[in-house]
Amino acid sequence: MTQAVATNQTILVVGGGISGMTAALEAAECGKQVVLVEKLPTLGGRTALLYRYFPKLCHPVCGLEINLRRLRGNRNVRVITMAEVTAIGGSRGDYTATVKSSPRYVNENCTACGDCARAVESEIPNPYNYNLNKTKAAYLPHAMAFPQRYVIDPSIIGTPDAERAKAACKFGAVDLGMKEETLQIKAGAVIWATGWQPYDAAKIQPYGYGRFPNVITSVEFERLADPHGPTGGKILRPSDGKEAKNIAFIQCAGSRDENHLRHCSRICCMASLKQTQYVREAYGDEGRSTIYYIDIRAIDRFEDFYQKVQKDPTVKFVKSKVARIAEDRATRDPILHGVDTEGYHRYENSHDLVVLAIGMAPSVKGADIPAEIIADSSGFIEAGANGGIFGAGCATNALDVNRSVQSATASVLRAVQVVNKVARAEA
Repeated sequence: MTQAVATNQTILVVGGGISGMTAALEAAECGKQVVLVEKLPTLGGRTALLYRYFPKLCHPVCGLEINLRRLRGNRNVRVITMAEVTAIGGSRGDYTATVKSSPRYVNENCTACGDCARAVESEIPNPYNYNLNKTKAAYLPHAMAFPQRYVIDPSIIGTPDAERAKAACKFGAVDLGMKEETLQIKAGAVIWATGWQPYDAAKIQPYGYGRFPNVITSVEFERLADPHGPTGGKILRPSDGKEAKNIAFIQCAGSRDENHLRHCSRICCMASLKQTQYVREAYGDEGRSTIYYIDIRAIDRFEDFYQKVQKDPTVKFVKSKVARIAEDRATRDPILHGVDTEGYHRYENSHDLVVLAIGMAPSVKGADIPAEIIADSSGFIEAGANGGIFGAGCATNALDVNRSVQSATASVLRAVQVVNKVARAEA
Protein backbone atom coordinates (compact mmCIF):
# COMPACT_ATOMS: atom_id res chain seq x y z
CA MET A 1 0.00 0.00 0.00
CA THR A 2 1.44 3.36 -1.05
CA GLN A 3 0.87 6.61 0.82
CA ALA A 4 0.11 9.44 -1.61
CA VAL A 5 1.57 12.86 -0.91
CA ALA A 6 -1.36 14.88 0.41
CA THR A 7 -2.49 16.58 3.63
CA ASN A 8 -5.73 17.53 5.33
CA GLN A 9 -5.51 20.83 3.46
CA THR A 10 -5.66 19.01 0.13
CA ILE A 11 -8.87 18.92 -1.90
CA LEU A 12 -9.63 15.55 -3.48
CA VAL A 13 -11.66 15.67 -6.69
CA VAL A 14 -13.23 12.37 -7.76
CA GLY A 15 -14.01 12.29 -11.49
CA GLY A 16 -12.16 13.94 -14.36
CA GLY A 17 -15.00 14.99 -16.65
CA ILE A 18 -15.82 18.63 -17.36
CA SER A 19 -17.09 19.13 -13.78
CA GLY A 20 -14.10 17.47 -12.13
CA MET A 21 -11.63 19.34 -14.32
CA THR A 22 -13.34 22.63 -13.55
CA ALA A 23 -13.38 21.94 -9.81
CA ALA A 24 -9.71 20.92 -9.77
CA LEU A 25 -8.61 23.98 -11.73
CA GLU A 26 -10.68 26.47 -9.75
CA ALA A 27 -9.35 25.09 -6.47
CA ALA A 28 -5.75 24.96 -7.70
CA GLU A 29 -5.92 28.50 -9.02
CA CYS A 30 -7.04 29.55 -5.54
CA GLY A 31 -3.70 28.20 -4.33
CA LYS A 32 -4.98 24.88 -2.95
CA GLN A 33 -3.31 21.52 -3.47
CA VAL A 34 -5.58 19.20 -5.48
CA VAL A 35 -5.54 15.50 -6.29
CA LEU A 36 -7.77 14.66 -9.26
CA VAL A 37 -8.73 10.97 -9.62
CA GLU A 38 -10.25 9.63 -12.84
CA LYS A 39 -11.15 5.98 -13.52
CA LEU A 40 -10.61 6.19 -17.30
CA PRO A 41 -7.22 6.56 -19.04
CA THR A 42 -7.92 10.19 -19.95
CA LEU A 43 -9.72 13.28 -18.68
CA GLY A 44 -12.72 14.90 -20.36
CA GLY A 45 -15.50 12.43 -19.55
CA ARG A 46 -18.51 12.35 -21.84
CA THR A 47 -17.91 15.91 -23.01
CA ALA A 48 -14.87 14.64 -24.90
CA LEU A 49 -17.15 12.20 -26.77
CA LEU A 50 -19.46 14.88 -28.14
CA TYR A 51 -19.24 15.91 -31.77
CA ARG A 52 -20.57 19.41 -31.07
CA TYR A 53 -22.12 21.51 -28.31
CA PHE A 54 -25.54 23.06 -28.60
CA PRO A 55 -26.68 25.68 -29.45
CA LYS A 56 -23.63 27.13 -31.27
CA LEU A 57 -22.64 23.75 -32.74
CA CYS A 58 -18.98 24.27 -31.89
CA HIS A 59 -16.68 21.32 -31.17
CA PRO A 60 -15.83 20.43 -27.54
CA VAL A 61 -12.20 21.31 -28.33
CA CYS A 62 -13.32 24.90 -27.65
CA GLY A 63 -13.64 24.26 -23.93
CA LEU A 64 -11.48 21.21 -23.32
CA GLU A 65 -8.35 22.63 -24.94
CA ILE A 66 -8.38 25.64 -22.61
CA ASN A 67 -8.85 23.48 -19.53
CA LEU A 68 -6.11 21.07 -20.57
CA ARG A 69 -3.71 23.96 -21.10
CA ARG A 70 -4.54 25.28 -17.63
CA LEU A 71 -3.94 21.83 -16.15
CA ARG A 72 -0.55 21.42 -17.80
CA GLY A 73 0.57 24.76 -16.41
CA ASN A 74 -0.60 24.30 -12.82
CA ARG A 75 1.67 22.53 -10.38
CA ASN A 76 -1.01 22.46 -7.69
CA VAL A 77 -2.92 19.65 -9.45
CA ARG A 78 -1.85 16.02 -9.33
CA VAL A 79 -3.78 13.89 -11.85
CA ILE A 80 -4.18 10.15 -11.29
CA THR A 81 -5.92 8.34 -14.16
CA MET A 82 -7.12 4.72 -14.35
CA ALA A 83 -7.92 4.92 -10.65
CA GLU A 84 -11.07 4.61 -8.55
CA VAL A 85 -11.92 5.72 -5.05
CA THR A 86 -13.11 2.59 -3.26
CA ALA A 87 -13.65 4.03 0.23
CA ILE A 88 -13.54 7.28 2.18
CA GLY A 89 -13.10 7.40 5.95
CA GLY A 90 -12.84 10.22 8.45
CA SER A 91 -14.78 13.43 8.83
CA ARG A 92 -14.91 17.03 7.68
CA GLY A 93 -11.38 18.41 7.48
CA ASP A 94 -9.72 15.01 7.93
CA TYR A 95 -10.64 12.41 5.31
CA THR A 96 -8.61 9.46 4.07
CA ALA A 97 -9.54 8.04 0.69
CA THR A 98 -8.55 4.58 -0.51
CA VAL A 99 -7.77 4.65 -4.22
CA LYS A 100 -7.24 1.59 -6.42
CA SER A 101 -4.97 2.34 -9.39
CA SER A 102 -5.03 -0.03 -12.38
CA PRO A 103 -1.93 -0.62 -14.52
CA ARG A 104 -1.68 1.27 -17.80
CA TYR A 105 1.36 -0.76 -18.93
CA VAL A 106 2.76 2.46 -20.43
CA ASN A 107 4.89 4.84 -18.38
CA GLU A 108 5.76 8.55 -18.56
CA ASN A 109 8.35 7.98 -21.29
CA CYS A 110 5.54 7.65 -23.86
CA THR A 111 5.69 10.20 -26.69
CA ALA A 112 2.37 9.05 -28.27
CA CYS A 113 4.25 8.09 -31.45
CA GLY A 114 1.95 5.10 -32.06
CA ASP A 115 4.63 2.51 -32.77
CA CYS A 116 3.15 0.13 -30.18
CA ALA A 117 -0.28 0.28 -31.84
CA ARG A 118 1.21 -0.46 -35.24
CA ALA A 119 3.06 -3.45 -33.82
CA VAL A 120 0.09 -5.24 -32.23
CA GLU A 121 -2.46 -7.27 -34.15
CA SER A 122 -5.24 -7.73 -31.58
CA GLU A 123 -8.27 -5.44 -31.57
CA ILE A 124 -10.79 -4.58 -28.86
CA PRO A 125 -14.18 -2.82 -28.92
CA ASN A 126 -13.50 0.93 -28.93
CA PRO A 127 -14.91 2.35 -25.67
CA TYR A 128 -14.61 5.92 -26.97
CA ASN A 129 -17.01 5.13 -29.79
CA TYR A 130 -19.40 3.24 -27.49
CA ASN A 131 -18.05 -0.03 -28.94
CA LEU A 132 -19.42 0.77 -32.40
CA ASN A 133 -16.08 -0.12 -33.96
CA LYS A 134 -12.77 -1.66 -32.90
CA THR A 135 -9.39 -0.24 -32.04
CA LYS A 136 -5.96 -1.77 -31.56
CA ALA A 137 -5.26 -3.28 -28.12
CA ALA A 138 -2.54 -0.63 -27.76
CA TYR A 139 -4.31 2.67 -28.23
CA LEU A 140 -4.47 6.39 -27.56
CA PRO A 141 -8.05 7.01 -26.37
CA HIS A 142 -8.57 10.02 -28.65
CA ALA A 143 -6.64 12.91 -30.19
CA MET A 144 -7.13 15.22 -27.19
CA ALA A 145 -6.38 12.60 -24.54
CA PHE A 146 -4.75 13.86 -21.34
CA PRO A 147 -2.28 12.52 -20.52
CA GLN A 148 -1.05 12.02 -24.10
CA ARG A 149 -0.03 8.46 -23.37
CA TYR A 150 -0.98 5.15 -24.92
CA VAL A 151 -2.76 2.33 -23.06
CA ILE A 152 -2.09 -1.40 -23.38
CA ASP A 153 -5.30 -3.38 -22.91
CA PRO A 154 -4.91 -6.05 -20.20
CA SER A 155 -6.39 -8.68 -22.53
CA ILE A 156 -3.05 -9.01 -24.37
CA ILE A 157 -0.76 -9.02 -21.33
CA GLY A 158 1.22 -12.26 -21.37
CA THR A 159 0.76 -12.74 -25.13
CA PRO A 160 3.19 -12.26 -28.03
CA ASP A 161 1.24 -9.13 -28.99
CA ALA A 162 2.27 -7.42 -25.76
CA GLU A 163 5.89 -8.36 -26.38
CA ARG A 164 5.66 -6.91 -29.88
CA ALA A 165 4.37 -3.64 -28.41
CA LYS A 166 7.28 -3.54 -25.98
CA ALA A 167 9.84 -4.31 -28.68
CA ALA A 168 8.43 -1.61 -30.95
CA CYS A 169 8.82 1.17 -28.36
CA LYS A 170 12.10 3.05 -28.82
CA PHE A 171 11.68 4.98 -25.56
CA GLY A 172 11.18 2.16 -23.06
CA ALA A 173 7.64 3.35 -22.34
CA VAL A 174 5.91 -0.04 -22.49
CA ASP A 175 6.16 -1.55 -19.00
CA LEU A 176 4.44 -4.94 -18.94
CA GLY A 177 5.35 -5.45 -15.29
CA MET A 178 3.04 -2.74 -13.96
CA LYS A 179 0.77 -3.91 -11.14
CA GLU A 180 -2.41 -2.70 -9.49
CA GLU A 181 -1.66 -0.33 -6.61
CA THR A 182 -3.62 0.95 -3.64
CA LEU A 183 -3.09 4.54 -2.55
CA GLN A 184 -4.12 6.32 0.63
CA ILE A 185 -4.91 9.99 0.03
CA LYS A 186 -5.56 12.45 2.85
CA ALA A 187 -7.84 15.40 2.16
CA GLY A 188 -9.63 18.11 4.08
CA ALA A 189 -12.52 18.19 1.60
CA VAL A 190 -13.78 16.01 -1.24
CA ILE A 191 -15.60 17.01 -4.42
CA TRP A 192 -17.59 14.14 -5.92
CA ALA A 193 -17.82 14.74 -9.68
CA THR A 194 -18.40 11.25 -11.08
CA GLY A 195 -20.72 12.45 -13.85
CA TRP A 196 -23.44 10.44 -15.55
CA GLN A 197 -24.00 7.34 -17.61
CA PRO A 198 -26.52 6.69 -20.39
CA TYR A 199 -29.58 4.84 -19.20
CA ASP A 200 -29.61 1.22 -20.40
CA ALA A 201 -31.85 1.43 -23.46
CA ALA A 202 -32.29 -2.35 -23.49
CA LYS A 203 -34.53 -1.96 -20.44
CA ILE A 204 -37.07 -0.08 -22.60
CA GLN A 205 -38.28 -3.33 -24.10
CA PRO A 206 -40.99 -1.97 -26.48
CA TYR A 207 -38.29 -0.06 -28.38
CA GLY A 208 -36.21 -3.10 -29.28
CA TYR A 209 -32.76 -1.70 -28.57
CA GLY A 210 -30.32 -4.59 -28.78
CA ARG A 211 -32.78 -6.64 -30.86
CA PHE A 212 -33.19 -4.28 -33.82
CA PRO A 213 -29.81 -3.12 -35.17
CA ASN A 214 -31.20 0.12 -36.59
CA VAL A 215 -32.38 1.37 -33.20
CA ILE A 216 -29.50 3.21 -31.54
CA THR A 217 -29.05 5.74 -28.73
CA SER A 218 -28.38 9.47 -28.94
CA VAL A 219 -24.84 9.06 -27.58
CA GLU A 220 -24.09 6.48 -30.27
CA PHE A 221 -25.52 8.76 -32.96
CA GLU A 222 -23.25 11.54 -31.70
CA ARG A 223 -20.23 9.36 -32.46
CA LEU A 224 -21.60 8.35 -35.89
CA ALA A 225 -21.82 12.01 -36.91
CA ASP A 226 -18.29 12.82 -35.74
CA PRO A 227 -15.62 12.70 -38.49
CA HIS A 228 -13.38 11.00 -35.90
CA GLY A 229 -16.07 8.43 -35.14
CA PRO A 230 -16.50 4.83 -36.30
CA THR A 231 -17.88 5.74 -39.75
CA GLY A 232 -15.78 8.81 -40.46
CA GLY A 233 -18.77 11.08 -39.92
CA LYS A 234 -21.09 9.23 -42.30
CA ILE A 235 -24.54 8.48 -40.89
CA LEU A 236 -24.79 4.80 -41.77
CA ARG A 237 -27.20 2.09 -40.63
CA PRO A 238 -25.61 -0.55 -38.42
CA SER A 239 -27.54 -3.36 -40.16
CA ASP A 240 -26.24 -2.89 -43.70
CA GLY A 241 -24.00 0.21 -43.82
CA LYS A 242 -26.44 2.13 -46.01
CA GLU A 243 -26.92 5.87 -45.60
CA ALA A 244 -29.70 6.68 -43.14
CA LYS A 245 -31.56 9.65 -44.61
CA ASN A 246 -34.93 9.24 -42.89
CA ILE A 247 -34.31 9.31 -39.15
CA ALA A 248 -36.66 9.25 -36.17
CA PHE A 249 -35.66 10.81 -32.85
CA ILE A 250 -37.66 9.55 -29.86
CA GLN A 251 -37.66 11.86 -26.84
CA CYS A 252 -37.79 10.87 -23.16
CA ALA A 253 -36.41 7.40 -23.84
CA GLY A 254 -36.26 6.24 -20.25
CA SER A 255 -36.73 9.67 -18.70
CA ARG A 256 -39.84 11.01 -16.92
CA ASP A 257 -41.03 7.44 -16.48
CA GLU A 258 -41.76 5.77 -13.14
CA ASN A 259 -40.62 2.45 -14.64
CA HIS A 260 -37.20 3.85 -15.56
CA LEU A 261 -35.86 7.33 -14.67
CA ARG A 262 -38.27 9.55 -12.78
CA HIS A 263 -36.48 12.79 -13.62
CA CYS A 264 -36.23 14.89 -16.76
CA SER A 265 -32.69 14.52 -18.07
CA ARG A 266 -32.72 18.09 -19.42
CA ILE A 267 -30.22 17.62 -22.25
CA CYS A 268 -32.27 15.21 -24.38
CA CYS A 269 -34.49 17.69 -26.23
CA MET A 270 -31.59 19.95 -27.13
CA ALA A 271 -29.44 16.96 -28.11
CA SER A 272 -32.05 15.77 -30.61
CA LEU A 273 -32.61 19.27 -31.99
CA LYS A 274 -28.86 19.53 -32.49
CA GLN A 275 -28.66 16.11 -34.13
CA THR A 276 -31.29 17.01 -36.72
CA GLN A 277 -28.79 19.56 -37.95
CA TYR A 278 -26.20 16.82 -38.39
CA VAL A 279 -28.69 15.14 -40.73
CA ARG A 280 -29.20 18.38 -42.66
CA GLU A 281 -25.45 18.90 -42.99
CA ALA A 282 -24.97 15.35 -44.23
CA TYR A 283 -27.81 15.22 -46.77
CA GLY A 284 -29.09 18.76 -47.32
CA ASP A 285 -32.73 18.85 -48.44
CA GLU A 286 -32.70 15.07 -49.03
CA GLY A 287 -32.44 14.29 -45.31
CA ARG A 288 -35.52 13.88 -43.14
CA SER A 289 -35.70 14.09 -39.34
CA THR A 290 -38.82 13.37 -37.33
CA ILE A 291 -38.89 14.18 -33.61
CA TYR A 292 -41.46 12.24 -31.57
CA TYR A 293 -41.93 14.19 -28.36
CA ILE A 294 -44.07 14.66 -25.26
CA ASP A 295 -43.07 18.30 -24.98
CA ILE A 296 -39.91 20.17 -25.94
CA ARG A 297 -38.02 21.66 -23.01
CA ALA A 298 -35.84 24.44 -24.40
CA ILE A 299 -35.31 27.29 -21.98
CA ASP A 300 -33.41 30.59 -21.96
CA ARG A 301 -31.09 31.01 -24.94
CA PHE A 302 -31.98 27.52 -26.22
CA GLU A 303 -35.43 28.75 -27.28
CA ASP A 304 -33.91 30.56 -30.26
CA PHE A 305 -32.21 27.36 -31.41
CA TYR A 306 -35.50 25.47 -31.04
CA GLN A 307 -37.30 28.03 -33.20
CA LYS A 308 -34.57 27.79 -35.82
CA VAL A 309 -35.00 24.00 -36.04
CA GLN A 310 -38.80 24.38 -36.19
CA LYS A 311 -38.37 26.45 -39.35
CA ASP A 312 -36.22 23.78 -41.00
CA PRO A 313 -38.39 22.10 -43.69
CA THR A 314 -36.45 18.83 -43.32
CA VAL A 315 -37.51 18.48 -39.66
CA LYS A 316 -40.97 17.30 -38.60
CA PHE A 317 -42.39 17.24 -35.05
CA VAL A 318 -44.90 14.59 -33.94
CA LYS A 319 -46.42 15.08 -30.50
CA SER A 320 -46.57 11.50 -29.30
CA LYS A 321 -45.09 9.01 -26.88
CA VAL A 322 -44.12 6.15 -29.21
CA ALA A 323 -45.85 3.00 -27.96
CA ARG A 324 -43.60 0.42 -29.58
CA ILE A 325 -41.16 -0.27 -32.39
CA ALA A 326 -41.37 -3.21 -34.80
CA GLU A 327 -39.04 -4.17 -37.63
CA ASP A 328 -39.66 -4.85 -41.32
CA ARG A 329 -37.91 -8.21 -41.73
CA ALA A 330 -37.17 -7.63 -45.41
CA THR A 331 -35.65 -4.13 -45.18
CA ARG A 332 -34.68 -4.06 -41.45
CA ASP A 333 -36.43 -0.68 -41.27
CA PRO A 334 -37.77 0.20 -37.81
CA ILE A 335 -41.53 0.83 -37.79
CA LEU A 336 -42.90 3.17 -35.11
CA HIS A 337 -46.39 2.61 -33.71
CA GLY A 338 -48.30 5.15 -31.67
CA VAL A 339 -50.93 7.87 -31.60
CA ASP A 340 -50.36 11.48 -32.65
CA THR A 341 -52.04 13.46 -29.87
CA GLU A 342 -52.51 16.46 -32.17
CA GLY A 343 -55.39 15.01 -34.16
CA TYR A 344 -55.53 11.69 -32.28
CA HIS A 345 -54.81 9.46 -35.23
CA ARG A 346 -52.79 6.28 -35.17
CA TYR A 347 -49.55 6.04 -37.11
CA GLU A 348 -47.33 3.26 -38.37
CA ASN A 349 -44.26 5.11 -39.62
CA SER A 350 -41.22 3.50 -41.21
CA HIS A 351 -37.74 5.04 -40.88
CA ASP A 352 -34.19 4.15 -41.91
CA LEU A 353 -32.88 4.65 -38.38
CA VAL A 354 -34.30 5.35 -34.91
CA VAL A 355 -32.35 7.38 -32.34
CA LEU A 356 -33.41 7.08 -28.71
CA ALA A 357 -32.79 10.29 -26.75
CA ILE A 358 -31.56 8.34 -23.78
CA GLY A 359 -31.78 9.63 -20.22
CA MET A 360 -28.99 10.53 -17.80
CA ALA A 361 -28.41 8.18 -14.88
CA PRO A 362 -25.98 9.26 -12.13
CA SER A 363 -22.59 7.52 -11.91
CA VAL A 364 -22.38 7.70 -8.13
CA LYS A 365 -22.31 4.12 -6.89
CA GLY A 366 -19.21 2.03 -6.39
CA ALA A 367 -17.45 3.55 -3.39
CA ASP A 368 -18.02 3.24 0.33
CA ILE A 369 -18.61 6.90 1.18
CA PRO A 370 -19.51 8.46 4.55
CA ALA A 371 -23.08 8.55 5.77
CA GLU A 372 -23.14 12.33 5.44
CA ILE A 373 -23.74 11.84 1.72
CA ILE A 374 -27.33 11.02 0.88
CA ALA A 375 -29.04 10.38 -2.43
CA ASP A 376 -32.32 11.68 -3.75
CA SER A 377 -35.01 9.49 -5.29
CA SER A 378 -33.17 9.44 -8.63
CA GLY A 379 -29.81 8.48 -7.12
CA PHE A 380 -28.15 11.89 -7.41
CA ILE A 381 -26.15 12.88 -4.33
CA GLU A 382 -26.88 15.63 -1.86
CA ALA A 383 -24.15 16.76 0.52
CA GLY A 384 -24.84 16.77 4.25
CA ALA A 385 -25.11 20.09 6.06
CA ASN A 386 -21.99 19.70 8.23
CA GLY A 387 -19.81 17.51 6.02
CA GLY A 388 -16.82 18.17 3.83
CA ILE A 389 -17.88 16.12 0.80
CA PHE A 390 -19.63 18.07 -1.94
CA GLY A 391 -21.27 16.97 -5.16
CA ALA A 392 -20.53 18.65 -8.48
CA GLY A 393 -22.02 18.50 -11.95
CA CYS A 394 -24.07 15.51 -13.04
CA ALA A 395 -23.35 13.60 -9.85
CA THR A 396 -25.86 15.99 -8.27
CA ASN A 397 -28.43 16.42 -11.03
CA ALA A 398 -29.05 16.03 -14.76
CA LEU A 399 -27.20 19.06 -16.16
CA ASP A 400 -25.82 20.32 -19.45
CA VAL A 401 -22.17 21.35 -19.80
CA ASN A 402 -22.76 24.98 -18.88
CA ARG A 403 -24.67 24.18 -15.69
CA SER A 404 -22.20 21.44 -14.79
CA VAL A 405 -19.39 23.98 -14.82
CA GLN A 406 -21.44 26.34 -12.63
CA SER A 407 -22.15 23.51 -10.19
CA ALA A 408 -18.45 22.59 -10.02
CA THR A 409 -17.46 26.18 -9.28
CA ALA A 410 -19.99 26.34 -6.44
CA SER A 411 -18.66 23.11 -4.94
CA VAL A 412 -15.14 24.55 -4.94
CA LEU A 413 -16.27 27.58 -2.94
CA ARG A 414 -17.60 25.27 -0.23
CA ALA A 415 -14.55 22.97 -0.28
CA VAL A 416 -12.12 25.89 -0.02
CA GLN A 417 -13.98 27.17 3.04
CA VAL A 418 -13.46 23.79 4.73
CA VAL A 419 -9.69 23.61 4.11
CA ASN A 420 -9.27 27.27 5.06
CA LYS A 421 -10.85 26.50 8.43
CA VAL A 422 -8.47 23.57 8.83
CA ALA A 423 -5.51 25.82 8.07
CA ARG A 424 -6.65 28.43 10.59
CA ALA A 425 -7.22 25.82 13.28
CA GLU A 426 -3.68 24.45 12.81
CA ALA A 427 -2.01 27.86 12.68
